[in-house]
Amino acid sequence: MKLIIQIPCYNEAETLGIALSALPRQVPGFDSVEWLIIDDGSTDATVEVALRHGVDHVVRHTRNQGLARGFMNGIQACLEKGADVIVNTDADNQYNADDIPLLTQPIVDGKADFVIGARPIEAIEHFSPIKKLLQKLGSWVVRVASKTNIPDAPSGFRAISRTAARHLVVFSDYTYTLETIIQAGQKNMAITSVPIRVNGDLRPSRLVKSISSYIQRSIVTIIRVFIIYRPFRFFGAIGGVLFTAGFAIGLRFLYKYVNSDGGYEGHVQSLILASSLLVMGFHTLLIAFVADLLSANRKLMEEIRAITLENRDGGKH
Repeated sequence: MKLIIQIPCYNEAETLGIALSALPRQVPGFDSVEWLIIDDGSTDATVEVALRHGVDHVVRHTRNQGLARGFMNGIQACLEKGADVIVNTDADNQYNADDIPLLTQPIVDGKADFVIGARPIEAIEHFSPIKKLLQKLGSWVVRVASKTNIPDAPSGFRAISRTAARHLVVFSDYTYTLETIIQAGQKNMAITSVPIRVNGDLRPSRLVKSISSYIQRSIVTIIRVFIIYRPFRFFGAIGGVLFTAGFAIGLRFLYKYVNSDGGYEGHVQSLILASSLLVMGFHTLLIAFVADLLSANRKLMEEIRAITLENRDGGKH
């Protein structure tokens, strides 16, 4: 079996050498261990540092395409190079590389297809209280949407089997972490989590440029996750609220109409509001059904893609 450890990189010359120096060349259960970096349009000496430290494969982007795109292009390259298991880690040495065998063991034992390294969030000193709260919120949303029990969904330290990697498709331009777990849950993959250790902070997070930006992007990502993977629940809930409110206001108008000597005079605003809410609710419910059909079509396309990848590499498992 072959293990490929991939690292998405963007101007990581200062920290990449430290991260690579900690990576193993031997992991229990594997005949070979190779390293791959995704150079996401770096303008510094990232590639030179990688090659100097013995990286086996380099995937190059001519311009910066973002973490999510880099992750997926790395996964594709690992599949093409025959990886049976792929480990993703960070170039800033955030995750303790000594825990890679912990990540891969459930896959080697045939107990999981997807393994997430759960960080000790509360014990990480350089995480602000707001960031810790958002980490918990994001993980809760993912658990609800994916019907899994992953405590640290934003963790980028993860091991993925070849079979699982074929089925992953990321739509977000910001990050891959939440979306891939939800996909794994929806596709009934065997997904689990193991506690891992973290190293000291070497540089500020590239994803968290500011707290306000992080909050905004996290909220947008969470909403997109629900819209893409739970469209009927998302639009159905909105449509249900609008329709129920319109129905309640309509009942109020009827009550006033029946019990008022002046008929509907003075309550026409309620009638207009009720009609508007009922129409909006009905249309939103229709959108929920259409979105659900589109979601089913997307799942079929993802399955076709996975079968195509399997056929292209001769059905290797």
